[in-house]
Amino acid sequence: MTDSPRRFERIAFAASQTSEAEAARARLIKRYGAVEEDAADVIVALGGDGLMLQTLHRFRDRGVPIYGMHRGSVGFLMNTFREDDLHGRLAAATHVIIHPLVMTALDVHGVHHTAPAINEVSLLRQTYQAAKLRISIDGKVRLEELICDGILVATPAGSTAYNLSAHGPILPLSTALLALTPISPFRPRRWRGALLPDRATIQITVLEADKRPVSAVADHQEVRDIVEVSAHLDKSSSMDMLFDPDHGLDERILREQFIY
Repeated sequence: MTDSPRRFERIAFAASQTSEAEAARARLIKRYGAVEEDAADVIVALGGDGLMLQTLHRFRDRGVPIYGMHRGSVGFLMNTFREDDLHGRLAAATHVIIHPLVMTALDVHGVHHTAPAINEVSLLRQTYQAAKLRISIDGKVRLEELICDGILVATPAGSTAYNLSAHGPILPLSTALLALTPISPFRPRRWRGALLPDRATIQITVLEADKRPVSAVADHQEVRDIVEVSAHLDKSSSMDMLFDPDHGLDERILREQFIY
């Protein structure tokens, strides 16, 4: 016996601050009505992947699914925009549960900072000098010294964002992996990163932190002058994304990897 499709009668709409997204929001509200976010069965996000990221952060752990429709510049995580049969599309949508990374950063003053990241945790050099980093996985040093502009740990949801721009791999949303991707590595020059199981804890130590300062960023939250960062996936925290059955994300991922 299969469960009947879930119905989403009470819809709240979120839109990016563009005329295209705002106009789409107004038309959809006129056609389907809308409720306040706290009373919604589902949030329909209108924009690009940036808006999806913001919406996921806002509704993390609230049990409200997010259904995105593309009204922005980049839309890997968004469904095709159509105004017709919204209730039917929501009922037929597939669910993908994603979990955020948790970044814990220790700064030069001995203060610990904790922040969630849906896309990635990144370390970036703060000055003209390259960063020197030591990389450990689950307590074991795997790379004694990486000289680079930075490094990032990306989730599958974030693998098509900064990670892709840094030539990291695109990960299907359902995969149990994290991408560890260097940013402009100088030495070892041939190291291109690693794929890690999503149960791994990644620890990055800043070498010569006084001479080569480094900042750490969890999505949009930055901590400067750090000496050590750890990141791991928090499976106690979750967000529910909805996709049309014909969304075609797998095809887009394959196509993107053959562009040169």
